[in-house]
Order: sequence, then C-alpha cells, then structure tokens
Amino acid sequence: MDLRHSPAVGAWRRWRRPRDLPVPPRAVDAEGANRRFLMYGVLPLWCVPAVADWLMHRRTHIEDTTGTRESALHALMMTEAGIPVAMGLLAKVNPLVLSVMGGAAVVHGATALWDVSLATDEREIRPVEQHIHSFLEVLPLAAMAFTCCLHADQVRAALRGRTKPEDWKLLPKEHPLSVKYLAGLGLAIGACVALPYAEEMTRCVRTARTRKAS
Repeated sequence: MDLRHSPAVGAWRRWRRPRDLPVPPRAVDAEGANRRFLMYGVLPLWCVPAVADWLMHRRTHIEDTTGTRESALHALMMTEAGIPVAMGLLAKVNPLVLSVMGGAAVVHGATALWDVSLATDEREIRPVEQHIHSFLEVLPLAAMAFTCCLHADQVRAALRGRTKPEDWKLLPKEHPLSVKYLAGLGLAIGACVALPYAEEMTRCVRTARTRKAS
C-alpha cells in the first residue's frame, strides 16, 4: 500500500488549513470552561511539579546513588506521558486516541511504581518529594478525564463498540489548536521538562564515567 495516497496522510498534509479551534477569552458554558482549564491550567501546571521533582533529585544527589538507572526511568515516564499529550494536542480525539491515553496512563503508573521502588532502596525520598510524585501521577489522569468530558460521544462509542473504521485512524483535528498556543506550550515543556532532565541524565552519565575511570 502506498502511504502517500492514504487518506490519513493526505489529511495530515492539510492539517493547518482549517480554521483554528475557537477558544473564547471567557468561558460561556461548561465545555468552554473545561477546554480552557485543560489548555491553560492542567497542561501548563504539569511543568511545576516536573521542575520541583528535578530539584529534589539534584538535592539528594541522584548521580551518586541510583544514577542513570533512575534517570532513564524518568525519561521513560516523560515519553509515556508525552505521546498521548502530543496526540491530544494535534490529532482528532477518537477511540484510538482515547485508548492510547488510557493505556499510557496505566503504563505510566506502573513505571512510577518501579521508579519509587528503585529509588527508596538507594537514596532518601523525603515527604515533599512523595507529594510531588502524587501530582505527577494525578495530572495525566486529570488531563485524560477532562479530554473524555470534552469528547463524551467518542467515549460512548468506544465503550459500546459502536465505532467506525475512521475512529481507529490517527487523523488531524478538524479545527487545530493555534500555532501560538502550541509553540508556547512546547517552549514551556522544553524549558521545564526536557532541559532539566537532560541535564540530570548528563550529570548521571558523567559521574558514572568518572567512577568507572577511577
């Protein structure tokens, strides 16, 4: 099959052409309130506990204890959260996207348990860090819950098995989010998540190499 002629590929080539999703400056109904809180509350708020958790790792000298093993788990959890977030921001929310979100939430929770089990054996996990972990575990579920509320028809279709072939294709949003919003959120994630944890991994790798050389 030639993917260049696939309807889904064609749709993604035109994904910026439709009018941007209208987001009124003030919520006038429950749907608008949910969308605004998800876009400007839940998703940006994710950056705060992410930075706080990185500071806790730095304070307890993760590079001298669990090192690259725990830092790799952090990168894995960011990937598990990042994929469904990217799909929710760019793709049409259908049973496929909702299923990925649900599966990713389960896998993310299991990886978080693995992470804490590894860390508690080798470095101090203070109560503050435990509370930060609680936010990091709840926020993905909150984002998924708000998304399900905004797309209740797709949730019902998936649960009742009344889906169509198009419901299991990765398609662009009919009305995409604005470039300004996507760029701003991407910049925030890069500055508050990608860069700090890249620094953490670099620090852990450097310490491991120094220890091995000595």
